[in-house]
Amino acid sequence: MEIPVVSAVRGPAAGIGCSFALACDIIIASDTAYFLQAFRNIGLSPDGGASYLLSRAIGRVRAMEMMLLGTRVPADKALEWGMITRMVPDAELDAAALKMASELAQGPRALGIIKRVAWSALDASFETVLTNERIAQREAGRSDDFVEGVTAFLQKRPATFTGK
Repeated sequence: MEIPVVSAVRGPAAGIGCSFALACDIIIASDTAYFLQAFRNIGLSPDGGASYLLSRAIGRVRAMEMMLLGTRVPADKALEWGMITRMVPDAELDAAALKMASELAQGPRALGIIKRVAWSALDASFETVLTNERIAQREAGRSDDFVEGVTAFLQKRPATFTGK
């Protein structure tokens, strides 16, 4: 899906809930949030892509700690580790997530292209990434939003993107 997805996490994001949050492009957590891979406590292994998503977000060593020990990671540590985009006070979570989603919704078509190349880069060689970026740049450069962005820049005004 080329539309950027914002996750708002309040309280526990445990098991597949953690995976759902990590599968999003922007992850905003309240100061009451925590992330937990508790599968070990019931004799199961992670699911929902947790082993992939966690390892890429925070590194293999920290991911192994969470999965093997069932370590609870509070929002402030998740932010420090690079697991989430930002942390906000609990009372501000909904407004912060909606503001971010609105900002993304007003963005250019290129946001979906950026998402596509960034996620695909996780498992690609450097050469493949460069090729994908070249193709993506050409695609974005042919969009109406690119024309609007350059025109707005030259006219020193905010761009009004249409997603085309």
